[in-house]
Amino acid sequence: MNVIDLETLYNPPIYPKRPVILVKGKGSLVWDKDGKEYIDCVGGNGVALIGHSHPKLLEAIRTQAEQLIICPQTFYNETRAKLLEKLAKLLPKPLEKTFLSNSGAESVECAIKLARKHTGKKGFIAMQQAFHGRTMGALSATWNPKYRDPFLPLVPGFSHVPFGDLEAVKNAITEDTAAVITEVVQGEGGVIPAPEGFIAGLREICSAKNVLLIIDEVQTGLGRTGEFLASQHSKVVPDILCLAKGLAGGIPIGATVSSSEIFGSMTVGEHYTTFGGSPLVCAAAIASLDIIQEEKLVSNSKKLGKYLKDRLLEEFKSLRLVKEIRGLGLMIAIELRLKQKEFILKAGEKGLLLLTSGTTTIRLLPPLNISQGQIDKAITILKETFIT
Repeated sequence: MNVIDLETLYNPPIYPKRPVILVKGKGSLVWDKDGKEYIDCVGGNGVALIGHSHPKLLEAIRTQAEQLIICPQTFYNETRAKLLEKLAKLLPKPLEKTFLSNSGAESVECAIKLARKHTGKKGFIAMQQAFHGRTMGALSATWNPKYRDPFLPLVPGFSHVPFGDLEAVKNAITEDTAAVITEVVQGEGGVIPAPEGFIAGLREICSAKNVLLIIDEVQTGLGRTGEFLASQHSKVVPDILCLAKGLAGGIPIGATVSSSEIFGSMTVGEHYTTFGGSPLVCAAAIASLDIIQEEKLVSNSKKLGKYLKDRLLEEFKSLRLVKEIRGLGLMIAIELRLKQKEFILKAGEKGLLLLTSGTTTIRLLPPLNISQGQIDKAITILKETFIT
């Protein structure tokens, strides 16, 4: 029985599978079992910020695995301590305390609990089109009914307002509002950047109303949008920050970051994880952050993201199939006037892997160290896909 048959037989039918068996990756390229090469603009759903199989990451994982793989957080560990210190130094004050978990959804779950515990309030305001994860708390903050409705009732206390509408946020705040939660760029919602002034306006409203601001940077953080944090485009510091995806170079991780004051509301045993913060994942995260800094991947994302967006606009501005091109840094969307599935599959046949968003939007989340030549080749494949 081949790989596709085995996964079909034993894997639940909840993933939108494509007929490609990937076996190897290097940088921004991956190869299938037949040796066919692809430019990877899926990037593990935005995880592969430093590309595939970076030698410094591999060495960090190998070295740590030979020493100690798992160490629960009831014990101290040098590698974990170094990662926590590194995050505190990289992130803006007062974001200095980090709870390490295993995924973006878990980082959001912790943020929800932390906001409720610190404020003593139950209500949350989230955004329409938002996506924060599929666990019950994160799903409650997520907007799309197709994700929510099969699992109702969800966690009570969540309301949704239009993304970008500051007046709607003001009107939705009540005496029981603990926090406002938002993305800076809505990823699953279609790669929709926040309107000018919206994130800064949220900060002002939350500060004035004594409501916490949670910013979910699971997809946008660590250089994806051309700043280390997407919220830095607006010079905003959230009360609680959610990170995950590329933080450990592909090893599962989540991080919920806040101030000493806010995390001081939590007492021993009120939140916990078995696997989060293991020495192995912490070593991978340290190496990944070092690579992002040493190889100047944040500025590379800004520069090549602009190049990619400008080239796409130049090539497709007069093509009726393409409705809009948008994004920040190396987080780009091509919105079509037709469903995108056939184009995704056709591009894959030509050697370009693309990510979806909704039913009509193609999302590009390549590694931040993708080359200009690889971008040019990807655009050539897109032209062949859309025009021929």
